Amino acid sequence: MTEAATVPVARPAVPRGRRGGGTTIDKARRRLFVPFVGPAFLFYTVLFVAPAVFAVWISFNRWAGAGPMEFVGLGNYTRLFADKLFLRSFGNTLLLLFVVGLAIFVIAFGLTLVLRDMVGRKVARSVIFFPHLVNAMIFGVLAGFIFNPGGLVNTLLAGLGVEEPPAWLSQDNLFPLIMVMLTWITTGYFTTILMAGVDRIPPYYYEDCALAGASAFQRLRYVILPLTWDVFGTCAVLWTISSVKIFEIIWIFGGSSGQGMPPTQTWTTAVYTYVTAFSGESVPAYGAASASAVLSLALVSVLVLLLRRVMKRDAIEF
Repeated sequence: MTEAATVPVARPAVPRGRRGGGTTIDKARRRLFVPFVGPAFLFYTVLFVAPAVFAVWISFNRWAGAGPMEFVGLGNYTRLFADKLFLRSFGNTLLLLFVVGLAIFVIAFGLTLVLRDMVGRKVARSVIFFPHLVNAMIFGVLAGFIFNPGGLVNTLLAGLGVEEPPAWLSQDNLFPLIMVMLTWITTGYFTTILMAGVDRIPPYYYEDCALAGASAFQRLRYVILPLTWDVFGTCAVLWTISSVKIFEIIWIFGGSSGQGMPPTQTWTTAVYTYVTAFSGESVPAYGAASASAVLSLALVSVLVLLLRRVMKRDAIEF
């Protein structure tokens, strides 16, 4: 009986540079991480993270901006939810977020479908994008010129026989007018982004739709939306973030109505936060203002997370 010979198992040679965790390139990247990313991370922490953390701490205190802080816990938050003005401002913010956002994306998708095969679409894209480049102050002055009692709109209506035109800049009509203006200003911006996503779809998909006799709605549902879903999701996140921060146009429109401060019917959480902290007409309440800002940040964070989860789809390669 002979013993079986033990055959040594050949082990693959470890390439030089892979011992000790990663290749030479990986090690070089790790060495460059701190000198390149470190300063940016430091500036971001000092300019954004630290003030945000300090604002959260202020929201738990009663503070007028000078002197010692008085810790009140959740008192500022409970007072905010009992404040009818804050609840109205919060409701106006939600109206801008959902109602204006829905109008913007419906119009943007419609314009995308119309402009896709339109001759001179690049010029048309530039024209509809232009209002987004104009400062909000211009629109406030323009609104005061067009919609004041002796303005252009009422003059045209008087020529048509309308004896008592609406008071466009009244407190009850001002916020709907702001919503319309925001829709007009922002639609071109998102239309441009969506058109860029549509332009990357290969032409043969549209040719297949034409051969199959697909309608415009079917082409939108089965081709355009699935292949631009990631672009649409990005636009939804961008609008969610920007809608909570709307401030300038509301403040300017308040001035165009003949008042120094916007009417409370038009306030959003951004305006409420500013007036609570910097109005100059009462003792500053930095604690309540910080609590309002923290709630706005929480709203944005929750909505963005929900959007990312709801709109998550498997990537479609084409």
